[in-house]
Amino acid sequence: ESGIIMVTALVVGAGAGLGAVFFRWLIESVQTLAYRGLGYHMQGTSHYYLLIIPAIGAAIYGPLIYRFAREAKGHGVPEVMEAVALHGGRIRPRVAVIKSLASAICIGTGGSVGREGPIAQIGSALGSTVGQLLHLSDERVRNLVACGAAGGIAATFNAPIAGSIFALEVILGRLEVTYFGAVVISSVTAAVVAHAFEKSTFAFAIPQYALISPWELVFYTLLGVLTAIGAMGFTRLLFASEDLWDRVRLPEYIKPILGGLLLGIVGILTFKAADGFPRVFGVGYNSIGDVLFGRLTPEVVLGLLIFKMLATVLTLGAGGSGGIFAPSLFMGAMLGSVFGQIAHHLFPSVTAPTGAYALVGMAAFFSGAAHAPV
Repeated sequence: ESGIIMVTALVVGAGAGLGAVFFRWLIESVQTLAYRGLGYHMQGTSHYYLLIIPAIGAAIYGPLIYRFAREAKGHGVPEVMEAVALHGGRIRPRVAVIKSLASAICIGTGGSVGREGPIAQIGSALGSTVGQLLHLSDERVRNLVACGAAGGIAATFNAPIAGSIFALEVILGRLEVTYFGAVVISSVTAAVVAHAFEKSTFAFAIPQYALISPWELVFYTLLGVLTAIGAMGFTRLLFASEDLWDRVRLPEYIKPILGGLLLGIVGILTFKAADGFPRVFGVGYNSIGDVLFGRLTPEVVLGLLIFKMLATVLTLGAGGSGGIFAPSLFMGAMLGSVFGQIAHHLFPSVTAPTGAYALVGMAAFFSGAAHAPV
């Protein structure tokens, strides 16, 4: 039995790694087609192509989710948690396919969501399918679901330990030794497979930070309280947005189109990168990198925090497909950077560069939003 557990974990990990590589390629392909292809030919319409492209993407993924897999709507991780808690870990095999397509189109056309939640759901669906094909018990199927989620996160960030802890803490909701071995094997396998195809090692390039003074612990504690308030506000705003869109009397596959148009308005109004792409569109990792190196002014950082929160609740509330991991990191980085710039201005001799506070803010904001401190 232990041999079967290890082999299936290995298979699921390899599949999750390949799935993560394919999913990232799919997102890049959609984004290239949308903004370098269609967007290039529409640039004569001023900035209105930023309004049209998200709506076109929504017109594609909305009916796709509505007709084939309702579970592909939304964040991804809550649907996996529901399957583990209520359905013995059983997830329909088609969910992996529809989630890949819907999330890739949503993110690639500008949806303000993350790719980590979808990758975790894709890996979980793969693990569940393997377990069902082998007619394993509910407990073993749940274990393979956790293996798939861990593999997806590990392959995304090249972080097998983080993937393992994420699966145990968030997906299963408990840290138990009985699950740990298989989850770690799957997580490491996925990271190795993804690294074989994509040589980039880290999701972010991070400078070397250090604690300048013990007094900084006071500032980091204050930042923790501030990010707790921000994370709580974000989650409540997200739930309120979902409830509000549920009350809108339109067909479910039409709502994402309206959400895409509103997202486009936010994209037109907000700050843009050097290539004209709105910083609040997509996962936003480039903007996080700029903040970690202190390249953005406080006004821009504060604006991005507000606009990113608005763009994310619009995308997910209207029925978009994607995760909240990347938006949480984005908002945490912006909030931490604003706090760090104020602290460094007031107490320059005892505080680290602002990027250090942005990094801590990323961890703190996601911890508060997902209730996952480890």
